[in-house]
Amino acid sequence: MKEQVEQTLDLIRPAIQMDGGDIVLEDVRNGVVTVHLLGTCDGCPMSPVTLRQGVERLLRERVPGVTGVVAVEA
Repeated sequence: MKEQVEQTLDLIRPAIQMDGGDIVLEDVRNGVVTVHLLGTCDGCPMSPVTLRQGVERLLRERVPGVTGVVAVEA
């Protein structure tokens, strides 16, 4: 599952990097994906929206078993 999550994040990463941020996979446990948001994403008031409506939605669609995404500070 972790490899599928990383491959999906690789699809998302260019769009996030265009805005000066980045997303790094920390862990996948019991269906919950833990990521670090870096650069302009770290502390951005829109990052929760990006995380839920973008990253989590795409991961749930593409990776069976993903139940949620959590961002932790780097």
